[in-house]
Amino acid sequence: MDRVNDLDSFSALLTHEGRALLDSLRDYDPANELATATRLRREHPAELVSAALGQARLRQRAVAKFGAEDAFRMFFTPNGVEQATRTSVAAHRARRFASLGVRGVADLCCGIGGDAIALARAGVSVLAVDRDPLTCAVARANAEALGLADLISVRCTDVTEVDTSPYDAVFVDPARRGGRGRIFDPEAYSPPLSWAVQAARTAPHSALKIAPGIPHEAIPGDAEAEWISDSGDVKEAVLWFGTAPGSVRATLLPGEAALWTAEPLPDPRPGPVGRYLYEPDGAVIRAHLVAEVAEKVQGRLIDETIAYLTSDELHATPFATAYEITDVLPFNLKKLKALLREREVGVLTVKKRGSAVEPDELRRRLKLRGPRLATVFLTRVAGAPTMLIGGPAPDSAPTATP
Repeated sequence: MDRVNDLDSFSALLTHEGRALLDSLRDYDPANELATATRLRREHPAELVSAALGQARLRQRAVAKFGAEDAFRMFFTPNGVEQATRTSVAAHRARRFASLGVRGVADLCCGIGGDAIALARAGVSVLAVDRDPLTCAVARANAEALGLADLISVRCTDVTEVDTSPYDAVFVDPARRGGRGRIFDPEAYSPPLSWAVQAARTAPHSALKIAPGIPHEAIPGDAEAEWISDSGDVKEAVLWFGTAPGSVRATLLPGEAALWTAEPLPDPRPGPVGRYLYEPDGAVIRAHLVAEVAEKVQGRLIDETIAYLTSDELHATPFATAYEITDVLPFNLKKLKALLREREVGVLTVKKRGSAVEPDELRRRLKLRGPRLATVFLTRVAGAPTMLIGGPAPDSAPTATP
C-alpha cells in the first residue's frame, strides 16, 4: 500500500537515502511497478520504497500543472496534486498582487504551496498556513526544494486563528472537496465562503479563490470577480477586494488577454447565422461578457439562449474562436452523413451547445472516411435544432492530412 499520506513516511523521503531513491525514479514506468518495487526492496526498506513509488507517480501527474522542471523537485500529496493551482494561473495572480504594491501575503489554506511559490517568485513574502501537518511539511519541503525558504514561512494551524494584520494582503483558497467529492455550496467550503469574505476584507488587498460556477448573485458587491481560463479551459474564479468593486473580468492565459467591465452591456439581439461563427472563451461566458465580445466582432446571437455569436464579416479577437460556416441545416443525421461523405470528410470535430446529442456517439454512427477535416456545431438557431457545418476561420485553419 502507498505511504503517501503518512507524515513519518514523507519525512523518510527527505533523508539523503530517500531523496536519492526518489531521484532514481524520475523516468520509471508505472506499468513495471511490481518489478521495480521488488528490485528496490533488496536495497531499501519496504516502507521507503512504497513511499517513493507513490511520490514518483504524483510527480509525474504534477508535470501537467507545474512543468517538469519544478514537478520533479517538488513533493506532493494526492489531494495536493488534485487541488493545487496550475503554475500559469498562480503566476498570473502573483503578478496582480505585485502590481498592486503588495509585499507580504497571508496565504490561508496554502495546500502544498503552489500559490506561495508563485508569490515568492514575484518577490512577495508569504505566510503559508494550513491545518494539516503533512500538507504543511510538504509545503515547507517545496519552499526549500525550490530555493524559496527565505520568502515562505509555513505555519500549521487553523486559518481562523491567524492574525493577518502584519500583512498587506490576504489570499484564501478554501477546500472545495469533501469525502464525497466536489462541494457546490459555498457555505460548505472549509472554511465557509462567508468567513473567507470577511477575512479578505481585513486587508488593503485580497483575493479569494472560488469555483468558476459560483452564481453571480452570490458575489459580494464590494468585490471584483475574475474568471480565468488557460489554453481555453476555465480553471477558476477569484474574488478581488481592494481593486475594482462591482466589476467583472475574464482573463485568458497564456497571453494575459483581459476583458472587463463595471457596467455589463445588455444581451445582443439574436439574428440569422452569418458567414462566421464565434465560440466565446469559457471565461468570457462565465463572466457574462458575451455581449462585450459581440460588440467587438459586430455580431449577434444565433439564439437568445445559446452563447454562440455570428457575423457576416470576420473580426479577430482573442476572446472567441472564429469559424467559417458553409452550411446551415436543420438537424438530420442522414443528411449530415451524406454531406460529409460527399465532401470526403474523415476527421470531424463535433461541438455542441443546447443539444442532447453525444459527440462520440455521433462520430460512431457517421462512420466517416476521407482525407478532409470539418467541424459541425449541434445547437439551436431561433429555437430550432440546427447543424452548422464549417471549419476554423482561414487565419487559424489547420492543414488536412493528405
